[in-house]
Parts: sequence; structure tokens; C-alpha cells
Amino acid sequence: MRICRFDNDRLGIVANGLVHDVTAIQERIRAATPYVAKGDAIIAALPEWRDRLAAEAKNTPGVPVAEVRLLSPVARPSKAVAAPTNYADHIAEMAAARVASGSKHTAKIGTDGIFLKAASSIVGPSEGIPVRFPDRRTDHELELVIVIGKQGTDISHDKALDHVAGYCLGLDMTIRGPEDRSFRKSPDGYAVLGPWMVTADEIANPDDVPLLLKVNGDVRQQSNTSHLVYGIRRLIEFASSFYTLYPGDVYYTGTPSGVGPVKAGDVITLESPLIGAMTVAVRAHVCGQS
Repeated sequence: MRICRFDNDRLGIVANGLVHDVTAIQERIRAATPYVAKGDAIIAALPEWRDRLAAEAKNTPGVPVAEVRLLSPVARPSKAVAAPTNYADHIAEMAAARVASGSKHTAKIGTDGIFLKAASSIVGPSEGIPVRFPDRRTDHELELVIVIGKQGTDISHDKALDHVAGYCLGLDMTIRGPEDRSFRKSPDGYAVLGPWMVTADEIANPDDVPLLLKVNGDVRQQSNTSHLVYGIRRLIEFASSFYTLYPGDVYYTGTPSGVGPVKAGDVITLESPLIGAMTVAVRAHVCGQS
């Protein structure tokens, strides 16, 4: 199942290029969810409500995906977790930059740990990326993103995939500079997520997902999650040894080589045959607007 959010906070099921509006069920789930519940109500409710979502989608006329404005498929993640230096080729391509900047990071994920991006930085592909500082280098980083489906902490490697609701494509946008990594990666729009969430049952092996990124039609990043230093299970085990993971938490798994700068006016395209494709416009930040 492919689950999206679109237009003015509507929930959709994507099938055969069409979006089927199931917002009526979203409203019922949210109405039944306590305000103090942690995480995203829709993601938490999927095991119970999936069949009803599918039935509602079949009874609702579809609208072409191109005619809707795609938002982040997760509305209320409690946190956005991200893995640094998780592809050997990206570690190698950034080695000189780490030395030049005097970075304290070792480029070893187990030593440096993972980091957090502000949940407020998350946007959908139709919202675009507002470049906050055009005089500084801002890089694209293509990633597979895990969406957590079940609460857990101290999750074992063997049980890790039991806690996954699904997967998305993601952009971990990064301003280069001396500030803390989380600070430079958390401006509004610097965590693009989409085009929808593909439920975990549709991806048999998340450690074998092809990924491709183009800028203005030119291929810049192309890899496969089979090359991750920490695979999907290990990433979940590692994060949950520090945090409780909640339904709707999003986990950026790291970027391969080919990271490069973008500027206002560029168009980024992300693709995976197991998930889909999304196009994201890069635009100038307007003072006073997100």
C-alpha cells in the first residue's frame, strides 16, 4: 500500500497513478486518539485500520497524482533521526573536507553516533526547498527513509523490522559550515520526505533498495542500500539503544557518494523502482516565510 498526504492535510491511497481520498477515515482515527499520544496517530493505527483504508480507497474515485500537492506522508513525527557517514564511498569523498574544516567527527557511525533533524524541517516534495543562505554551499543528500510503525526501545537486531511501518525517499539537505551538524541540517524544508510511504510488506529486503538522484536531469547520486555500513536492522537497534522510537518517527539512513551543491532554480529528482519518484524544486528563502 502507498499512503500519501496531499493538498490541505488530506490522506490518500495511491494506486495506478491515482490518489484515492480516504480523509474520512483519517478524521475518525484522529478523533479517537488522545492528545497526549506520542507519535503520529495515522501511522500508529495502520495495523488496525489498513483493511478499512483499502476498502475506502476502492470506493473513492481517483485523481491523478500530478493534480495534487504532495505533502510529507507523515504529519506528526516525534523526531527525525539521521545516520551520518553510512556509505563507504561518501565517507571517502568527504575525507578532505573533514580535514580542512577541522571536524571532530571520526566518520565512524558507531563512534560519532546518529543525529537529529528538527521535525519542523520536514516537508513534502510539492513544498520545495527554500535555500536559507544563498551565499553558502547547500548540498543535496539522497537517502532511504524508514518510517517507524511500532513503539519500542532497546529493540533487538532480529526484531527491528517488526517496528517498521514503511519506507520513503528523502533528502537530507545540508548547509556546509562550522556550526553543529543538526543546526545546519534543520532549517525549514531541509528534510524532504515522499512522494508517499510504501508499507513495509511491499519491500521484501530494505537492504537492497536502488536509489537515484538527478539535478536538472543530470545523475549525481546512484547507489543501493546494500552498501550501507549499518544496515536497516542495525540502524534501528542502534537508535533504540538511546531513544524510544514512536510510530511516525522518520529515520534517514545515510547518503551515498555524489553529494553536491544546489541553488534556487534547480530541480531535484529522486527515484527508486521499489518506491516511486518525486520532483523537488529548489527556491530562494523569502524573509519572514517558511
